[in-house]
Amino acid sequence: MVLVDSREGGSVDITFYGAVEEVTGSCYLIRNQGYHVLLECGLFQGMPKTETRNSAPFPFEPNSIDAVILSHAHIDHSGRLPLLVKSGYSGPIYTQKATRDLCNVMLADSAFLNEKEAEWGNRKHERKGLPLIEPLYNMEDVRRTITQFKGLDYHEAHEVVPGVKFILHDAGHILGASIVELLLSEGGIERRLIFSGDLGQRGVPILRNPEVVRDADIVLMESTYGDRLHRSWKETLKEFRDILLSAKYRRGNILIPAFTVGRTQEILYLFSKYYREWGLDRWQIFLDSPMAIDSTEIYSAYSELYDREAREISSERGNFFHLPNFHLSRTTEDSMKLNQIRSGAIIIAGSGMCTGGRIKHHLKHNLWRRDCHLIISGFQAQGTVGRSIVDGARFIRLWGETIKVVATVHTIGGLSAHADQQGLLAWYRQINGTPPVVLVHGEPGAQGELRHHLESEMEAKVVIAKPEMRLDLLSLS
Repeated sequence: MVLVDSREGGSVDITFYGAVEEVTGSCYLIRNQGYHVLLECGLFQGMPKTETRNSAPFPFEPNSIDAVILSHAHIDHSGRLPLLVKSGYSGPIYTQKATRDLCNVMLADSAFLNEKEAEWGNRKHERKGLPLIEPLYNMEDVRRTITQFKGLDYHEAHEVVPGVKFILHDAGHILGASIVELLLSEGGIERRLIFSGDLGQRGVPILRNPEVVRDADIVLMESTYGDRLHRSWKETLKEFRDILLSAKYRRGNILIPAFTVGRTQEILYLFSKYYREWGLDRWQIFLDSPMAIDSTEIYSAYSELYDREAREISSERGNFFHLPNFHLSRTTEDSMKLNQIRSGAIIIAGSGMCTGGRIKHHLKHNLWRRDCHLIISGFQAQGTVGRSIVDGARFIRLWGETIKVVATVHTIGGLSAHADQQGLLAWYRQINGTPPVVLVHGEPGAQGELRHHLESEMEAKVVIAKPEMRLDLLSLS
């Protein structure tokens, strides 16, 4: 692989602007024959210092972009699209149809949170005579952005600009998540670039396994769990069952911070499938998130994207997301009522990393109680409240108040929506030959470990992307 100076570059190249030695802010710019195609446009998430990067100007002119391709709806991949539009981008945003519908929900929620954060901040600024804060983007920016989405089916070839064609393949990560196959051509030379997006685990509920694209000249691969193995699915189900059965004797509540798209639906699916076996009839189950409720309805509308088992269960039972003791908490008042429940409630709420949303209120009212159980069911980025709890923090801070962590904390790593090290290696191994790899979307330790295995086991040429690194795709070797 040939790296080129960030100020120069070949006529077909890619520059890495986000999810570079980190797991948020995915953003990659492809230049081909004078056209500019943006791959992903995600929010930076985590520590406050990290999130301030969201309001910085883009490192390129938004109105110079000819097209955007989006792999999936998670906000660390899609969350700056409204800002891109607000900053002058007026072109198409190509993605899978289910991703388009999920983004309609997720970006609206992101705008709501941005507006609320600005509103709270401006109360303090007004009192201090400071300039007012403008939200990163608002609901009108999201509405305009959604009109630019172009929803596609899997395996549907599309030319976005001359010399750039792409096909979406099922990534098995969340509904509509895609592996992006790009065919770039210049002067009779073609390069096939495969972007893994976020790869799912094989055998997880509801979704099909990640597809394999057999031919590639270069692979951009995520590396979130490049340094670890998940528990087996059998062990994960047993662990979840044991937690639920043991918790009934503690007479407290169970809190499950869950990503509103993907994890929430997996948990509800498992609750439906193992309803009797896991003793769930003894609990009242609450889904406390308007966005998760809307996202679950979208999942229900795309049953053709389910795996065989989920399609069969859906056909036999109807909507498997609805249980006899299942309650939807849409309004703020509904959510506040849950804080009065001392025992017998399973509360599923966002955000998945405990950085915002309604789960923080439930942590405030339950985390200091010895009879409470907290189930961490997904990746927790550095700097988040969830990561602090997983790392053993004895106290956390919520709205300026110190909360003691007394609840029993369980981390169920096997529920991850990301492939583990073994899954990543197995996916790459099925690609013909050993095309060069660029690792993105991972923390340095995970990337270093995955790089070692790719090089030692498969003799692959591996580069770990650096901020603003530019790679000449015509000079691959």
